[in-house]
Amino acid sequence: MDASPAARRVAFAVIVCAFAALGTYLLVPRFHHARTPEGKPPAASPRLTPVPAQSAVRAAGPPSIYQWLPFTQAGLTAAAGTAVRFCDAYGTYSYTEDGAAYVAPLQAVASAQLVGRIEAAYEAPGLAATRHGEKQVSVGTATITSIRAFGPGSLTFVVLVVDQITSAGGRSQPSTTYAVTVTGSGTTWQVSDVELASAGNS
Repeated sequence: MDASPAARRVAFAVIVCAFAALGTYLLVPRFHHARTPEGKPPAASPRLTPVPAQSAVRAAGPPSIYQWLPFTQAGLTAAAGTAVRFCDAYGTYSYTEDGAAYVAPLQAVASAQLVGRIEAAYEAPGLAATRHGEKQVSVGTATITSIRAFGPGSLTFVVLVVDQITSAGGRSQPSTTYAVTVTGSGTTWQVSDVELASAGNS
């Protein structure tokens, strides 16, 4: 016997409700249905959204190497400038100058002890005789190639000095690499030692 229209509507409604209940069970997160031994639903764990590495870098900005060094960028620039000025003057001389005139430009950028040693070496009889005999005039140009060592109050630069020498025998362009140590702090530095780079100086 066929069911009446009213009975069919009731049966359809029951089926719809059953599917709706099944869908809710399958789609809602499981912790909503779980129970603790006391019969209470467990607390939901917070969801953590990972921050992409690139976003984190952009937020923090690029790292500055100076945060790991015992001097600032301005301090390093000042120290390097002192080393270059010293080496420019160290490689610049004329056979017409005596020792005092030669070291005069060095006094502003080097320690008094170092200036005294350089003046004595410049006036050594053999070197002085060669300069005068060949009428040597030199212009030095310095270029820092690397940093050899550093500490809280000192930096040692490796500096290439090219001398443009004019003499009675013509022109030449010898080059020498020095290890130049500057001491100081902040933006105030002076050269305290200079050696051939091959001889050390750290």
